[in-house]
Amino acid sequence: MFDFHKNHKILVLAALIGFVSLSFLIAVFPAYQMQDVEPLPGQSNMTNSERQGLHVYISEGCVACHTQQVRNIEMDKTWGDRPSIPSDYYYSKERMDIWRQSPSLLGSERTGPDLTDIGRRQSSKDWHLLHLFNPRSVVGESVMPSYPWLFQMIDSGSVKQKDVVVNLPEAFAPPSGTTVIAKEEALQLVAYLQSLKQVKLPDGQVEEFIPALKQIQTGEMRGEQESAALNGAQLYKQTCAVCHQDNGKGVSGAFPPLAGSPIVNDDDPELMIRIILQGYDARSEYASMQPFSDQLSDAEIAAIANHERSSWGNSASEVKEEDVKKFRAFIENQANQ
Repeated sequence: MFDFHKNHKILVLAALIGFVSLSFLIAVFPAYQMQDVEPLPGQSNMTNSERQGLHVYISEGCVACHTQQVRNIEMDKTWGDRPSIPSDYYYSKERMDIWRQSPSLLGSERTGPDLTDIGRRQSSKDWHLLHLFNPRSVVGESVMPSYPWLFQMIDSGSVKQKDVVVNLPEAFAPPSGTTVIAKEEALQLVAYLQSLKQVKLPDGQVEEFIPALKQIQTGEMRGEQESAALNGAQLYKQTCAVCHQDNGKGVSGAFPPLAGSPIVNDDDPELMIRIILQGYDARSEYASMQPFSDQLSDAEIAAIANHERSSWGNSASEVKEEDVKKFRAFIENQANQ
């Protein structure tokens, strides 16, 4: 007994027993428990394209910088409406083959933002393609590497109807007479990213965040107090700047500018509010804009609109929370008729 630290046979045996025990405790037993997990209502399996995109996501090492787990603390509410649960990963845990299990994509580092709900937060295929080709084309301060090998540069006269052209802003555009098109791997990766949407829990089930101290202190604020407390500039940066840029100039050929926009500066804010609520896909020279009615409250939309209408040389009348509420009710009534 006293020779335990000197007897290499006993040491090796003890290490083996410890390794096997911990393997069963940490990996094997939880894996068996996962067999009882069921998908959430409304949660759909991946298409073949999305599944291939998952493999591209893994092979390109995206998990090194991006998580796919919304923790149960208030600061993670930026990334999803609720904390993640095992059912969220039901369809991504299928075996790759008889020998290999799909690796966990939970991640452990957020050098880049969490992607749990990126398909809802950023649904534009054009944005994702620009971001993959060169992240600085849409996020100037991004530290994410470029993935040019997922794209091909060809003569403009050789572009076929089936090719997906990446409309790059002037500063990142290819030489004259050439065009950048997305390879199949890029389209598959984008399809996978667009599929990442947090599914709502069934009625009656609630997964709540642990509130931050600041929100506990201001939890009683309502109405005008709540609206006044919102930071329109910060909300714009979190929600809109990835496309329209911090300076409001947008991205040429992809996302329209807000600085000097007649829609933003219109005394009647109806069209602007409707675009934020319903999205926009009426100008072929720009990518489509997703709706934000299910992501932003009336007060948040009013705060963002007022920031846009008073920044970058814009000067328009104030939008009130009641205005947004009125147009939201009108749109919902139209949809129900």
